[in-house]
Amino acid sequence: MLKLGIIGATGYVGAEIVRLIALRKDIEIATVVSNTFAGRPYSSVYQSLRGIFDKTCEPLDIDEISDKADFFITALPHGVSGEVVPKLLSKGKRVIDNSGDFRFRDIKVYEQWYKVQHKSPYLAENAVYGLPEINREKIKTASLTAVPGCYPTCSILAIAPALANKIASPKGIIIDAVSGVSGAGRKSDLYYSYCETEGNYKVYGLANHRHTPEIEQELSLLAGQEVLVSFTPHLAPMKRGMMATCYLDLIEDDLKTCDILEIYNDYYKNDPFVRILPEGIQPETRNVVGSNFVDIGVTVDHRLNKLIIVSALDNLGKGAAGQAVQVLNIMAGFDETEGLLNPSMYI
Repeated sequence: MLKLGIIGATGYVGAEIVRLIALRKDIEIATVVSNTFAGRPYSSVYQSLRGIFDKTCEPLDIDEISDKADFFITALPHGVSGEVVPKLLSKGKRVIDNSGDFRFRDIKVYEQWYKVQHKSPYLAENAVYGLPEINREKIKTASLTAVPGCYPTCSILAIAPALANKIASPKGIIIDAVSGVSGAGRKSDLYYSYCETEGNYKVYGLANHRHTPEIEQELSLLAGQEVLVSFTPHLAPMKRGMMATCYLDLIEDDLKTCDILEIYNDYYKNDPFVRILPEGIQPETRNVVGSNFVDIGVTVDHRLNKLIIVSALDNLGKGAAGQAVQVLNIMAGFDETEGLLNPSMYI
C-alpha cells in the first residue's frame, strides 16, 4: 500500500485531496500536516469527514513526517514550497507540489510575476509540469511534479489542440476566464467575504495576473514559438467552478466547427478526463463541479474567421486537488482514473 503525506492539509485543496483519497484501499494517508490545527483531529476541522478520516494533524517537522510516507503532496503557498520541497527530496521522497514555485522553466519569470526570490531555483530545471494530457510520460518517472494552476489548466487544455495542429495563429490570443471564490484559498480577506462576492461579478488581476506567464510558457512549447496572451480573470459569486472562453484567429478560412471537433477528439482520444462536447453544446460549470473532468466546446465564428473555445472545470478538482491525485496515480503506477471517475455534483 502506498503511504502518502499531505502538507498544508487543511486548506481547501488539501481538504479536497483528503476527501478523494480517504476511502481508497490502495493508498494510506499516513500523515496530514497543518501547523494551524496541529494536535487536533482532522475531522474536527472538516466535520464531514467524521468517522471517515479522524487522523490527528501534525506540525511541520520534516524529520518526523518523512519516515511516515514515500510520496508527499504539498498544498502550500508560493514561496513556502520552495523551502519545504527540497528537504523532502533530499530524503528520497517523491513530491507533487501545488504551488507556483516549480512550474516555471525560467526562474526570472517566476520572480518577476510572483515578486519573491525563489528559495530553490536549482530544482526548477528537473521539475515536471504536471499536466497529464501534455506530460504524461515525464510524470511517470518524476521526482518532483508541479501541478498546474487552475486557470492555466482550463486555458491550456482548451487551446492546445489548435496550436499543436497549427490551425490557429499563436498571435492575438484572448482568454476571458472566471473562477469561483474558493480559487483564492481558505482565507478571510474582505475582498472574498460573502457580502463582497454574493450577487457580484468582478474582474481582478487585469493585465498582470500571475497565471499569465504560466499559460504563455506551455502554449509556447506547444506552438514551437513565443506565444503571448491577453488573459483576464473574473470572480463569480459561486463557491467552486471555472470557465475560460478563448478566442483565436484561424489560419485557414474554410474550416468548419465539425472539422475542428474532429481534430480535438483525436488530440484527446487517450485522455479520460477531457470531454469534447458535440457541436452546439457548450460547457457549464455545474457539469464538472466536484469532478476531475474538463468539458470543452468549440465554435467557428465564420464572420470573423475566429475559433471560440469554451472550457469548464472544477478549480478544486481538475484545477488542483483532482489533478494532484491524477498525477499521483501516474507516478505511483496506478490506473490514472483510480478514485477520480465521480460525476459532477449537478445540484
